[in-house]
Amino acid sequence: MIHSIEFVLGAVSNMASYLRLWALSLAHSELSTVFYEKVLLLAWGYDSFIIRLIGLAVFAFATAFILLMMETLSAFLHALRLHWVEFQNKFYHGDGKGVRVIVIQKVTPNVCSNFSRTITDLPPALITEILNCLDPKELGVVSCVSTALHNIASEHQVWKEFYCERWGLPTAALFSDEKSWKELFVEREHRCKTFLGRYSIDVLRCHTEVRTVFLLASAKLIFTAGYDSIVRMWDMEEGGLSISSSRPLGCTIRAVAADTKLLVAGGTNGFIHCWKAVEGLEHLFDLTGVEKPNAELRLWEHEGPITSLALDLTRIYSGSWDMTVRVWNRSSLKCTQILRHGDWVWSLVPHDTTVASTSGSDVYVWETNSGTLLSVIRNAHVGYAYALAQSRTGDFLFSGGEDGAVHMFEIIIESKGHTVVQVATWIPHFGAVYALAFEFPWLVSASSDGKLALIDVRKLLRASRQPLRKSVPKVKESDQNTIEPPQRMLHGFGCNLYSVDIGADRIVCGGEEGVVRVWNFSQALEIEQRARALRGIRLENRMRRRRLQIEMNGKGRQSDRCSVAA
Repeated sequence: MIHSIEFVLGAVSNMASYLRLWALSLAHSELSTVFYEKVLLLAWGYDSFIIRLIGLAVFAFATAFILLMMETLSAFLHALRLHWVEFQNKFYHGDGKGVRVIVIQKVTPNVCSNFSRTITDLPPALITEILNCLDPKELGVVSCVSTALHNIASEHQVWKEFYCERWGLPTAALFSDEKSWKELFVEREHRCKTFLGRYSIDVLRCHTEVRTVFLLASAKLIFTAGYDSIVRMWDMEEGGLSISSSRPLGCTIRAVAADTKLLVAGGTNGFIHCWKAVEGLEHLFDLTGVEKPNAELRLWEHEGPITSLALDLTRIYSGSWDMTVRVWNRSSLKCTQILRHGDWVWSLVPHDTTVASTSGSDVYVWETNSGTLLSVIRNAHVGYAYALAQSRTGDFLFSGGEDGAVHMFEIIIESKGHTVVQVATWIPHFGAVYALAFEFPWLVSASSDGKLALIDVRKLLRASRQPLRKSVPKVKESDQNTIEPPQRMLHGFGCNLYSVDIGADRIVCGGEEGVVRVWNFSQALEIEQRARALRGIRLENRMRRRRLQIEMNGKGRQSDRCSVAA
């Protein structure tokens, strides 16, 4: 019943509202006719100029102050009706909650003391989980809040995880008991700026054409090989001093990989040549076979030239033009898995139980234990996809190809499987990209145009905090037009750079001209500090000379005044 009454009253109210608007409109129309006919036309019928002027003034006054005011009142009433009548009838119900009165009681001092607690009063396990959700920058900010938080955040174990995720375990030369993991992280993060500073170049000449280079930073060694079928080992610290070289292996060596226990090289004859590290030998490997003749061995199952090699703790990975990637057990030296492709395999990068490879213009991601294909990026490049690189965490994959482009992909691991998403593209070269290398945060590419491009990927990353987990770098959502170009281009080569590798403060590359160049940035920060100090001294001297000049000019003006007075 009540709803029927409200409906009838609403209908009457709406009708009355519209009648008021109609009445105003009708009055406006009638008054306009009256003023026009009875004032303006009537006055215009007289020949007197004064009467016409008075009639025009009365018409203008009536139009401006009566008709316009009525029109304003009409608009106001219409707006009021829409805001009040229509809204109240159709949308407003007034069915809220009753107001509860808040009674404020006096809090005793004992109760106040119970609330004066800080984060440091939480259990240590809970504090650890909270700090695990922060990225390095946020953890550094937390350490500046108070002395207690500084001690907790600075000694937290997550700094070791941050360091190892980006650069792996530090070498014995860098690690010491006197430095905390936070100090090591901050120091290494600061040294990432070295590749924007000054450098020196060491030139290594021994090959007719360099096809592959490998930098083993933990042992301060550089391995090179190429068309002359010889693998050479160089001292990274001694300006590229040649340490040892192998016998001629009978084919062009296209791939080299090494760690502190094993060195492998593969060439066009399909053999994988292996050298085991010799215990007690300063430079790990005896390439000549003099110290330990049985340290060299060969693996053969590929039916085509070997184009890429990689190592991890338990496996050897090899890619070939026979369109396969083979996975070898390091202890038994037996092939345990064959990953078959539809075209020549150009490059591969392993991570944990997965391996990414390029075949033709496509990029593949495989599970190495079962040989399952997890994901495929079709037509990643126009032409062949020659090069691959991957971050230590395995989240990011980089590819370079014949079209001169460098793509960045994010590998997202979900319950349903692996998803590979392209997040950025650079085109820094005019020729094919033959090689890529990544050392956080720098991606370096080598091309047939004889140039190296250095790309800093930090601005593309963000820390996505997840509950009860450490922060994981992810890619920011950004438009391709907002992606910055390479931060630096290195020139001075001939054409066709076939291989490149990067360490903490060095870049090694080689190509068709048969020369290996080592770009040494180890003194870049020190040189920059000295340059800043010299600029500060020159600025201080310039200001001192200016002050002396001003003082001398002031004394000269005073002497001129005295002479004039005399």
